[in-house]
Amino acid sequence: MRIGEFAWSRIEPSPGQLDWVWLDRGIDNLHQAGLRIVLGTPTATPPKWLIDAKPDILALDAHGRPRNFGSSRHYCFSSTSYRLECARIIKALARRYGTHPAIKAWQTDNEYGCQDTIHSYSAAARQGFGIWLAHKYGTISALNEAWGNVFWSMEYRDFSEIDPPIETVTEANPSHRLDWARFASDEVVAFNRI
Repeated sequence: MRIGEFAWSRIEPSPGQLDWVWLDRGIDNLHQAGLRIVLGTPTATPPKWLIDAKPDILALDAHGRPRNFGSSRHYCFSSTSYRLECARIIKALARRYGTHPAIKAWQTDNEYGCQDTIHSYSAAARQGFGIWLAHKYGTISALNEAWGNVFWSMEYRDFSEIDPPIETVTEANPSHRLDWARFASDEVVAFNRI
C-alpha cells in the first residue's frame, strides 16, 4: 500500500508541531493486516502555513505570476528555502519510520513533471540558471560561441545577464531553450537527491 505523499499538513499541522498519532495507527494497522507499505515523502504538497511563511517556495509562470496554493506541485524546484524544509520533514519521517518492519520502500515526492511543473521562472531559478551555465561553459565567451550568439547581436558579457528563454519577440535561440530545459531537469534531479 502506498501512503503519505500528500500528508504534510497532517504530519505537521502547524510549524514544528508534528502529529504522528494518526500515521502510527495507520502504519501499524496495515502492518498487522500483513500489508507492505511504500511511504511517500509529503513534499509534493507543502502546507498553506509554509507557503504563507515562505512565499519564495512558489513557482512562477513565464509571466512572473505565482502558481498558487490550492492543488498539488505548488513549489519551485530551485527554492533553497523549500529544499531546506523538505530535508527537515523527510529526516523527521525517516527517523520515525525508517526501521519500521512494514516500510518496504520509499516514494520520493510524487509525479515529477506532472501539470507542467518542471519550469519555474522565479528569482531562484533565474539565478540558478546563470550558475548552471557558468559550470557548463566555464567562460561567457565559450557560451556565446556555443550558442552562436553573434547572430542578432545576442552576445552576453556575463552569465548573470542571461534570462530564461521566454517572452522573446520571435523564436528564442534553440541552444538557449535546450540549456534551459536541461537546467530545469537538473534542478529536479538535485531536488530528488534531498
